[in-house]
Amino acid sequence: MTTSPVRRLISFYGDDFTGSTDSMEALMLGGVKTALFLEPPTRELLDRRFPDLQAFGVAGVSRSMTPAEMKRELAPVFASLRDAGTPVVHYKMCSTFDSSPDIGSIGKAAELGRAAFGGERPIPILVGAPALKRYTVFGNHFATVGDDTFRLDRHPTMSRHPVTPMDEADLRLHLGKQTTMSIALMDLLDLDGEEDTVRERLRLRLADRPDLVLFDVLDEARLERAGSLIWEGALGGGRFVIGSSGVEYALTAHWRRQGLIAPDVSPFRRVGPAKQMFAVSGSCSPVTEAQIRYALRNGFVGIPVDANGFAAPDEAEAYRHRLLERSLAALAQGGSPLLYTALGPNGLETEALKRRMEAAGRTSLDTGRMIGEQLGKLTREAIERTGLPRFLAAGGDTSGYVARELGIYALSCLMPIAPGGPLCLSYAYDPRFDGKELALKGGQVGREDYFVRVLEGR
Repeated sequence: MTTSPVRRLISFYGDDFTGSTDSMEALMLGGVKTALFLEPPTRELLDRRFPDLQAFGVAGVSRSMTPAEMKRELAPVFASLRDAGTPVVHYKMCSTFDSSPDIGSIGKAAELGRAAFGGERPIPILVGAPALKRYTVFGNHFATVGDDTFRLDRHPTMSRHPVTPMDEADLRLHLGKQTTMSIALMDLLDLDGEEDTVRERLRLRLADRPDLVLFDVLDEARLERAGSLIWEGALGGGRFVIGSSGVEYALTAHWRRQGLIAPDVSPFRRVGPAKQMFAVSGSCSPVTEAQIRYALRNGFVGIPVDANGFAAPDEAEAYRHRLLERSLAALAQGGSPLLYTALGPNGLETEALKRRMEAAGRTSLDTGRMIGEQLGKLTREAIERTGLPRFLAAGGDTSGYVARELGIYALSCLMPIAPGGPLCLSYAYDPRFDGKELALKGGQVGREDYFVRVLEGR
């Protein structure tokens, strides 16, 4: 099936910041010129500053929101993306399906997407991404850590996640706790065979008119096949899609085969090393823990952050000032400060923090937001004082709040560092933060030398 060229092929909203950069990177790896915005861009901004974009995204924080907050956040964003007119509009969620009925509900996002985009076709859901070592097999989701692949409910991080623990690997059952929308499955066997045969199997799967259809993904061949079905559905009116950056990997593979994008075109460039950089981490992931420990063995100056110091608003500023002074001292001595709130899933004293939060009139659901905002303010203050050209934030929520604190309105990719964690260029109205080089990574992203690779620009 061939189609005529489309100027802008896809727009997306990411439910956390690092997940949004992940999708931007996936598109650019496919040769699709992309920018990421912190608010839905106006048509005037797109045409004036980004006239040659083939795709754009909006980085959000809905993964840390309640369903009521998600409605307030997503309804206007979805309306804006609907009016932008791209054939596909993607609600981008984490490749480990971080969500619950109370926080970051993907079911709620599906309901809001149906309300915004309408249509009779079911909403596709695609989560697997072989490039990120994420796989969906007969509806059950798996993720690789090191050399081992775990079912999601046995994953060393996700099964013990402090906010959205995964106790069910079957994504249909997990999603069924978040919405009453019906879910069909296109499994591995359905996706094998000739294209016409696969289309017929999809037609049969949709005969009962489900609201959602989940696609298995095990390898690149099935990923591309799913991408072709999603694209055909989009051209038939089913514009709204939910999934990980696997959606972008699937679509770019199909677009390349169809000639909609040029093959083997790389928009990246090598940027080289920085003398120093500033790094913060709000991640509890063991992947990030290994990266922090590696960085500290290789020249970074570690500064532990006690999140309890941020819990009381009247004490947070003084504690942040002390952390800033320690960071400036490390920079003055030629080091690169690395501030971290935890070393692995057991590093954050959650019970003590919970009590402090409650005493301050907050709930434990505010923890990620509080840490992200405070680390964002700390990053802003450090750059204001030093003018450092490169910095790093680890943790999905943390990254989003850091970027917002700096008034960054858009990002583009400079170069890949690790799948899902590229080095980016900032666009900000404040010249102090415009043109900065920044890496924003999710907890599960990157090899243990990730921090060092960002510093060295390789």
